[in-house]
Amino acid sequence: MSAPTWDELGGPLPKNEFKIASEAIVSNIEQVIEGKTATVRLAFAVLLAEGHLLIEDVPGVGKTKLAKTLARTIDSSVRRIQFTPDLLPSDVTGVSIYNQETHDFEFKPGAVFANLVVGDEINRASPKTQSALLECMEEHQVTVDGVTYELQTPFMVIATQNPIEMEGTYPLPEAQRDRFTARIAMGYPSAKAELAMLDGHGARDPLSALKAVVDANTIRRMIATVRNIHVADAVKQYAVDLVNATREAPDVRLGASPRATLQLLRTARAVAALDGRDFVLPDDLQVLAVPVLAHRIIPTADAQLARRTTDAILADLVRRLPLPHDRGRSPYDTRPQVPGGDDRSRYEPRGL
Repeated sequence: MSAPTWDELGGPLPKNEFKIASEAIVSNIEQVIEGKTATVRLAFAVLLAEGHLLIEDVPGVGKTKLAKTLARTIDSSVRRIQFTPDLLPSDVTGVSIYNQETHDFEFKPGAVFANLVVGDEINRASPKTQSALLECMEEHQVTVDGVTYELQTPFMVIATQNPIEMEGTYPLPEAQRDRFTARIAMGYPSAKAELAMLDGHGARDPLSALKAVVDANTIRRMIATVRNIHVADAVKQYAVDLVNATREAPDVRLGASPRATLQLLRTARAVAALDGRDFVLPDDLQVLAVPVLAHRIIPTADAQLARRTTDAILADLVRRLPLPHDRGRSPYDTRPQVPGGDDRSRYEPRGL
């Protein structure tokens, strides 16, 4: 399947319209998810990066609530799948049913035929059912009985799972985890945010009254804007070096894949756009290293015995990878120095 063309996505939004739309989306989500601005912005950035999100945390902190709120904020098709041990792959992708009137088979689309697919407790389904998401997450298409059906744009899978209660669950295989652009944790709210939650959620669920603030067409144009964000050669080299560092780290048995490099750069473009920039900084990659790469690497047995988490390993690699702390010239920067210019100017598009 070919990637969506500019005509299918629509033209990029002007900078001021992009800012208004993004602020409206984040503000709308924060009516339900309070005190988690960074988490909300990252979830939205994954959508604009045309990726998928894995929300992994303990029960009751708002994993499903965040997924449903993001879905309801956009006026588009939304389907929710409750993953259980008896869920079948055909429940996810769809099935061909024989029609006695037409004497032919008719395809009945499954739950993945939507713009936003919310998969609750994905690790409760069998590996066979989990694998039904592999093709649609990577290729934005579904093949049933030898016939391929394309999915709409935007398309995003938001899955949740509980890392504590592991009885009766099936851990996601590496191929499945690698298709998730980022993994985030909600974390417990601050005391102030929890107190505000009692006032706002005590009488009724604010999600029930939440209205969409943008439509799918606006999201498509925002995606087109993100695709147009400039990435300097120095930043691309830093992304490659960062991913290569995970493959050479002594505490890592399996490093991040080339797909991880692509998704790291795509998410950095989205984060830059949300920050009002039309170029990516190395700082964007540093901030995204843990959420985008940590769930893709497998630590060695010794690292696991030492209770070193993948998050800690990635954070250590980011600190040790050469990058000027004073924002001077990067060792990867091949562009000429601009006399008296801002340090950030070397990462901006040429000719500006």
